[in-house]
Amino acid sequence: MPRSVSYQETLIESLKNPEEAALYIEACLEEGDRAVLRLAIQDVIEAYRRMNKLSEKAQILHAKLDILLAERKEVEQLYYLSALLDELGFHLAVKVK
Repeated sequence: MPRSVSYQETLIESLKNPEEAALYIEACLEEGDRAVLRLAIQDVIEAYRRMNKLSEKAQILHAKLDILLAERKEVEQLYYLSALLDELGFHLAVKVK
């Protein structure tokens, strides 16, 4: 009997594609919930870690951002910017370099 693949494993595999990762982060950013954004970033970090494409600098930056997303309200400024841009007819976008 074939084993089923977990949703998380399928997600992580899809996030190995930079375009998919960018769309995923962007969609989660639009949710306006820092917990959702935190999980999305953790998923992308895991995908890049599995591909051995996670630099030491990226690991350090992720650790710092994760603390901000977990504990502080300063991150909410990003959502105020997003809300203002939305009212003006714009939106934040995540693009592959």
